[in-house]
Amino acid sequence: MKYIKKGAEPESFTVWKNLANEDWQPSWENFGKPQKTDVHNSLLQEQGFICCYCGRRINTDDSHLEHLKPRTTYPQLALEYTNILASCQKDTVPKEPLHCGKEKDKWHDENLFVSPLNINCAEFFRYTDDGQILATNNLEKQLPAEITIDKLGLNINKLKDLRAKALEPILEIINTITEEDRQDLILGFSETDFQGYYEEFCAAIIYLLKN
Repeated sequence: MKYIKKGAEPESFTVWKNLANEDWQPSWENFGKPQKTDVHNSLLQEQGFICCYCGRRINTDDSHLEHLKPRTTYPQLALEYTNILASCQKDTVPKEPLHCGKEKDKWHDENLFVSPLNINCAEFFRYTDDGQILATNNLEKQLPAEITIDKLGLNINKLKDLRAKALEPILEIINTITEEDRQDLILGFSETDFQGYYEEFCAAIIYLLKN
């Protein structure tokens, strides 16, 4: 999981919400274009075009707006920009297992959910060469990590296979590079490229390089 630093919401979104009056109130039900598109694009940019949970590469066509705190339980936060992220798996496919926002659905537990808005969220997880995501060995962080992995479906075979494929190039060179090269790679994968994109599954790659 990669930490997401939230920025300011799009101006068009703010202006639209400020149109509220006695006869009309902004709501998720009447939230549409162009404001919804602006929000979606803003989320993708601040996330470096990767899923807020699993780290897959995403765009507007294959991702959806995800509420950290479900809007059914926290309706007052439905239009709160800090509560909205972009998650993968926009459309569900029959027999394809759900994961990330679709699997999380209405679940939320303040004490057991590792949020990508937690600056230390990466410390809760570790990764294996074959693409698994596991809970850290830190006893205080183990249970929230295990619950989060389970509730988001982060260890389904589909995601494990994709992570393993992303790790292959690093595994091929990791024992042959210098310490300076290793540090340069860690720094490179920690930042977006010139187009604003993070490398897919960069959190897993960084973990492997560090450990």
